[in-house]
Amino acid sequence: MGSGPSAEETREQMLEIYPKKTRRKRAKQMLVNKTPETPEAIGANSRTVPGIITQRGCSYAGCKGVVIGPIYDILHITHGPIGCGWYSWLSRRNMSKIRHPEETNYLQYSMSTDMQEDHIVFGGEKQLKQAIQEAYDEFKPKAISVYATCPVGLIGDDIHSVCREMKEKLGINIFGFSCEGYKGVSQSAGHHIANNGVFKNMIGLDDTPVEAKYKINVLGEYNIGGDAWEIDRILRLCGIHIIGTLSGGVSYDEICNCHQADLNVVMCHRSINYMAEMMETKFGMPWFKVNFIGIEGTKKSLRKIAQYFDEKELTDRVEEVIAMEMADVRPVIEDVRQRTEGKKAALFVGGSRAHHYQDLFSDMGMTTIAAGYEFAHRDDYEGRDVLPSIKIDADSRNIEELHIEADPERFNLRKTKERKVALEESGFEFSDYEGMMRQMAKDTLVIDDISAHELEKLIELHKPDVIGSGIKDKYVIEKMGIPCKQLHSYDYGGPYAGFKGAINFFKEIDRMISTKVWKLTRAPWKDDSEEQSAAAAEPATVS
Repeated sequence: MGSGPSAEETREQMLEIYPKKTRRKRAKQMLVNKTPETPEAIGANSRTVPGIITQRGCSYAGCKGVVIGPIYDILHITHGPIGCGWYSWLSRRNMSKIRHPEETNYLQYSMSTDMQEDHIVFGGEKQLKQAIQEAYDEFKPKAISVYATCPVGLIGDDIHSVCREMKEKLGINIFGFSCEGYKGVSQSAGHHIANNGVFKNMIGLDDTPVEAKYKINVLGEYNIGGDAWEIDRILRLCGIHIIGTLSGGVSYDEICNCHQADLNVVMCHRSINYMAEMMETKFGMPWFKVNFIGIEGTKKSLRKIAQYFDEKELTDRVEEVIAMEMADVRPVIEDVRQRTEGKKAALFVGGSRAHHYQDLFSDMGMTTIAAGYEFAHRDDYEGRDVLPSIKIDADSRNIEELHIEADPERFNLRKTKERKVALEESGFEFSDYEGMMRQMAKDTLVIDDISAHELEKLIELHKPDVIGSGIKDKYVIEKMGIPCKQLHSYDYGGPYAGFKGAINFFKEIDRMISTKVWKLTRAPWKDDSEEQSAAAAEPATVS
């Protein structure tokens, strides 16, 4: 891990403060990556220890805030106290723009039933009906989605019966999500609930054919800071048409029609692998993992898509686009690496970001010394080949598992069995994800659901040059004199996907770690006497 103690010594120092029971649990979630090619089992997707300050969000945050919320022309209603609705109001910077003048972008609004004490005591179903009616009268949306928060689940409001009743009355698609915050150990439960709801209530509603030669969906891309637009720009240059990006900058109609694609490619594995699996089972649409974060990741993903379609015209065009884009990227990399080569980074971000962004730091000649997710499962760390060995616990059983069968009329193998087998025999992988640990360097730290104490200890011992993390710990990190790139919503930057996004990221990180301001920061909890003692200990200089 460079200067400072070894990864094993760092791990022991992080653990030593904990009581015995907590130490035993956290030890399973904090590993030294000794054998990247055969990762050790990590204790992921388990409940956070009470009292530990965690980065995690709740099930509602994962459902409404991550997966469904970015769909701009669905009218989203939070059923619960106003705080939950406020929390999910554009907090992730999901970018969107309307396609037609008559559309409304509902992401501008925070809509809630604003439950009060009397609703908690006597029930809030009447309040929800009134809210749906009022929203319909005011906006006339194509669809309305309803999200249950913790009090709603505790008092037993049946949001689904209300949605069915109002759907019949108003004649538009209205559906609900039982995504109460306590439903799972993290926001990951909300992702799963959201996938189920979208699949049941939206996918396949529109069978209008899409006229395009190469048609794909990009799953698990949420258009933070405009990432999805940059991915779309590159694919369009290649001649590849995106029907739907779930769920960044996407419309209701596009999602209802996205089963017409020839291929699903998955960016954030954890948040939407369920959707990819269900669409393959019902419609015969294969999927594989891609990564449009980082220069090499973007190249590899474009080439894999071209290999799947297996047409020389597309393969040649992809290489032309790569060469054209790299002409702009190379001079930026060459300049930036003069200042970033050998610098250290740490990444603690949800989804696949703690994995993907290591590619961008690698492009800059930087080393990732520690990384981890907020809400990952073991397969996100170790790869999908460990799925058969993962035991289903009580928390996971809280989430409905849909029974999916092939659609008798619309199931269509995009590749014949013989062609798919031939691709696989040539080394092509479908339904794949190698996990983060296989790509990380040997003897680096992998920490699941990192606590505030562990993060502060990492900074104390190793002083990374930059940390990629979330808003909850961003300012604590910076008060300790370390720049923090907020990778949940990119602060006010982006896009960072694709080639132009990489250029943005290179310049941003170069600016952050090259400035001297971080040496002037003083944590407010520091005692003045400590600094005075440290200053007195320094040798005097003669001017």
